Amino acid sequence: MAETKVLSGDYMETAQLRFALSCAQVADADKALMKEKLLAHIKKHEMAPFYKSTCEMLGWPVDQEWLAVMEAANKVELDALGDKIANDEQNEGESELCAALLARAEFYMRIGERENTIAAFEEAYAKTVGLGPKLDLLLSKLRVCLFVEDVKAVAATIERAKGLLEEGGDWERRNRLKVYEAVFMMSIRDFKRASAGLLDSIATFTATELLSYNSFVMYTVLTSLLALPRAELKSKVIDAPEILQVIGEVPNLSELVNGMYYCDYKKLLRALVNIADEIQADRYLHQHARYYWREVRVLAYTQFLESYRSVSLSSMADSFGVSSDFLDKELAGFIAADRLCCKIDKVNGVVSSTRPDTKNAQYQATIKQGDLLLNRLQKLSRVINI
Repeated sequence: MAETKVLSGDYMETAQLRFALSCAQVADADKALMKEKLLAHIKKHEMAPFYKSTCEMLGWPVDQEWLAVMEAANKVELDALGDKIANDEQNEGESELCAALLARAEFYMRIGERENTIAAFEEAYAKTVGLGPKLDLLLSKLRVCLFVEDVKAVAATIERAKGLLEEGGDWERRNRLKVYEAVFMMSIRDFKRASAGLLDSIATFTATELLSYNSFVMYTVLTSLLALPRAELKSKVIDAPEILQVIGEVPNLSELVNGMYYCDYKKLLRALVNIADEIQADRYLHQHARYYWREVRVLAYTQFLESYRSVSLSSMADSFGVSSDFLDKELAGFIAADRLCCKIDKVNGVVSSTRPDTKNAQYQATIKQGDLLLNRLQKLSRVINI
């Protein structure tokens, strides 16, 4: 069987465009351009099922005439594929039948059909021989599962692909799977594993059917900012030539990571505010936007306070480019949640670091556990005496 052809990024881009069009954070002018681009993709690939679901999701009026033309074209193509499969089952060999089944699965995928696509890929997989073609089919299935946001199916398919890779498989497919898994880990808020996978793939990135290189770099920087220690952030992200090539093409990304590393907190917060809308409009990061917004601020405040035993509230507020009242409320919330080791002297306007004493904490924990053990022994001795 011929190896599965590499699809363009149009398929995943349509899902991102539709999601962005549903987000209130996207400006109306940008939405107009996105709608035009999305409709162009739908027209190019004759995505009748996807068009119907998109109109329902976004509240668009359905162009019945256009929809009928696409549905008719889909029916003609599907009938031809069905005839080809029936003929190959009767008259041709396994390789021809596999190619026909794959063509039908890719057809369902291309038009954005949800119900039959995964089943069609499974049917093609059952007839396929060879590790390479099987891995390609699983990667295609992964794109479908990510497209329809089926988290359980994504996780299960990744494990199946890993199992195949243990039997063999070339480096190109191995690296592509690593990117798929990293994107999935990012979507479920495992930023540490996502960062590790993205950084491992940065020099050999080829998964352009899943996301563009600029998006890949954006995800790498955003996850690494929270996942990596400061020293590693410098060597693996800020000075990485693959990232330096395109980081300037992604608005606010360079300011975000450099602001954190070089302790330019005004620049950091400005970049964080500006990039927040883009995170909100991203299908993988949308549900983690508030978490990301909070964790970057906690990291910045912690990094700032590590340099001081005490600092005036006004000086710290000036460093972050915010008002003293805002910073007071912000720090109070994080202190109450045990996210920051400091205390605020409101009368004198001073923030004091209260770095935890690890040895003392271990001593107190040991005493507490000892008391619990003695209480249990006393209760046990009473039972035995009775």
